[in-house]
Amino acid sequence: MTGSISFYILVVQFETILYSLHKILVSVLFIFLFSSASGNDPFFTSAGAAEAGMSYSCVTGPGFWSSFHNQALLPFNTSASIGINYQNRFNISELGTRSAGLVIPAGKAGLGAIYSNFGYKDLMRHSAGLACGLKLSEKISGGVQADFFYEKTEGEYHERRSLSFEAGLLIIPSEKIRIGFHIFNPVPNSLRNNYLPSSIRAGAGIWLSKALFASAEAEMSTGKNLSLKTGFEYEPAKNIKIRGGFNSENTSFSFGIGYLLKFAQLDLGFSTHDRLGITSAASIVFKLK
Repeated sequence: MTGSISFYILVVQFETILYSLHKILVSVLFIFLFSSASGNDPFFTSAGAAEAGMSYSCVTGPGFWSSFHNQALLPFNTSASIGINYQNRFNISELGTRSAGLVIPAGKAGLGAIYSNFGYKDLMRHSAGLACGLKLSEKISGGVQADFFYEKTEGEYHERRSLSFEAGLLIIPSEKIRIGFHIFNPVPNSLRNNYLPSSIRAGAGIWLSKALFASAEAEMSTGKNLSLKTGFEYEPAKNIKIRGGFNSENTSFSFGIGYLLKFAQLDLGFSTHDRLGITSAASIVFKLK
């Protein structure tokens, strides 16, 4: 009887040690993701499995989630839609991002709302945004989004709140070509209490045929080198889409697949990391009317 109790105590202690090591590993990875080694800083929108499949080369690409990567795309959503997305980084649930979005067309304008939750109970970040896009002319549209961030780390007083905004511009020089620009958090950190990174993205997209769309863009983010992204979306059969892409940061390749139903769009996306493995994403978008 005494031997059984001792064995049970050893098992409990072993599980406690494993749990502690797991927390340490997750915390180290969390910090690692904030360094220049990662192309997916949790401050920046990572929603959309379709966009993940194209290495997030999406400042010009049409789509529900692309509207939150460049708010100037919001007016091109023709029906009210709601979507949910889950991104699983390196098969570690504590580094997952859960997102939900809503887009409502309003004549020449488009309205949007998005919410994301990243991390786990000891290292958590919530973000929310309200967006509006407007067609300024037949060939130019613009958009802006107000953002709120709430970050909580382990401890009683480790809470941080930040407000910022982002804006985008879309130029359509011809029927098949689009040029997009996006800026996130143009407010200097010297004017705020908490650190918040900034980024600038510029890209172009082209329909090479009715079934093939290709895009390329460049991104500069605080504390990181210039990264180049390319992506494509091909429709080999009706309602089926195949995607691929490349990101120069971490030499990351991506691929994905999508299927369009009458009332919903289902997407899966995968991207590689040269040291940490594969990140997967899944999303579903429902048309409300």
